[in-house]
Parts: sequence; structure tokens; C-alpha cells
Amino acid sequence: MNSLLLLFVRWDVHPTLFTFGPVEIRYYGLMWALALGISAYIFSNLIKREGYSDKMFDSIFWYGVLSTIIGARLGHCLFYDPGYYLTHPVEILYIHQGGLASHGAAVGLLVGLWLFSRKNKMPYMWSLDRIAIAVCIAGALVRIGNLMNSEIYGEATSLPWGFVFVRAGETVPMHPTQIYEALAYLILFVVLCWMYYRKDVARKRPGVMFGIFLIALFGFRFFVEFIKNPQEEFERGMLLDMGQWLSVPFVILGVVILYRALKRPAKELSKKTK
Repeated sequence: MNSLLLLFVRWDVHPTLFTFGPVEIRYYGLMWALALGISAYIFSNLIKREGYSDKMFDSIFWYGVLSTIIGARLGHCLFYDPGYYLTHPVEILYIHQGGLASHGAAVGLLVGLWLFSRKNKMPYMWSLDRIAIAVCIAGALVRIGNLMNSEIYGEATSLPWGFVFVRAGETVPMHPTQIYEALAYLILFVVLCWMYYRKDVARKRPGVMFGIFLIALFGFRFFVEFIKNPQEEFERGMLLDMGQWLSVPFVILGVVILYRALKRPAKELSKKTK
């Protein structure tokens, strides 16, 4: 190997954490479990902080979890390989074989929270502003799972933090875009927590947090795709890849939500509700 490669990270991590008989625990599945668990903890804290019951938490948790997983799986199948899955519909259920799309998860979550809000007669934006905090942590953990799988990485780079993804057959350093995204989501998490806990933005200006979340998260996703390798062969030669085309509507939606939220006067909160 070229001696210059010693300057970079040689990434050769096995995707399986351990096996116990027929049971295999993979880092990616563990990261998803941690993402759901930590998200649940964060949202439980928000629910209690605002004086809502545990019953409401249970309701929004299951709406959120099921809609996210269903959306992520359907998103992968329909966005990235519809021809195959529409002719093999039973395999849509084979989640254990991998294949979850973040844009599909976002669509699923939007639908799930709308159903939750409708059933519990809660403002839709109440759920969206608060779930944005938890989604940032979840997104960061899932990207770490992608790193452990040596997947969804970037193009070749000469930067000193490039990763040589040995298990993916790479021999030159590539952009570790999984880490770029994870760090971006963690920064956004800190910003949203500051807005929620220190500035009480969620109650004073409903929609501002969710609008910023959409613009920042999917805006970053749009730009990082320029240095990513295509996930599917059909994306090669496209002006924008599938991830970018799917990010654009979310960014536009974020701009619209943020504009409308800022156009409305801030709510006056009584001392009792502060």
C-alpha cells in the first residue's frame, strides 16, 4: 500500500458486534435501537416538562416509531428500486436484509404525527417542533450505523481525515460523509435544545423550530450529496442524485413554515406557563 495512506484512517470494522447462536447483533441495528430509545427519553422529558400525561407519551411514541420504520422501508423500496419491489412486494417486509431511507422516514413521521395530532386534538405543529429535537440525535446515530457498515460514504479525498473503507473494497481514502452528517445533526440538536429550553421558542413561536430543522438538516443533506458516491447505479450521470431531489421539497417546506411562523406575532406567555 502506498505509504501516503498511512496518513489516513484505515477502516476495517466488522458490521456484526457479536453473535449468540443463531442471533446476530449488528452495529446498524444497535444504532437504530439506541436512536429510538434516546429519542423516546428526550420526548418523555419534553412531555413531562410541559405537564402532559404518560398516556400521551405512549401514544405519540408508537405513532412515531411505527410510522418512521414503515416510511423508511417504503422510502427505500419505492425511491431507490421501485421496479424490483413492485414485482416482489413480499420482500418489502424483509427489513432484516437492510434498506431504510431517511427521506422515507421523514415522510412516514410527518404522516404519523398528523394522525397522532388528529386523534388527540393537539396542534400539529406542537408535535413537529418538539420531535425535531429527538430526530437530530436519531439521525446522528443512524449515520454512525452506516459508518460501521462501511456504506453511504463519499468520493476519494486527499484530506487527512479520509477513510479507506477496506470492507467495501476501497484502496484509497474517501470522504467519511457519515461522520460529516452525524456532526451536523449533533450541532443542530444543540441549537434546537437552546431554542427550546433557553428561549422557549416552541411555545412563543410555533413552527420556527421545525422550519429551521427542515432547512438545516435537508439543506446540509443536499450539499453533502455532491461529495457522496451514488447509492444506486441509476444515479450515475444525474445532475442531482435521488437524495438531493428528495431533499429539495423538505427545504422548500421548511422555508414556507419558517416564513409563516415569523410573520405571526410571538405568543405572550403568562408567568404560570413559563
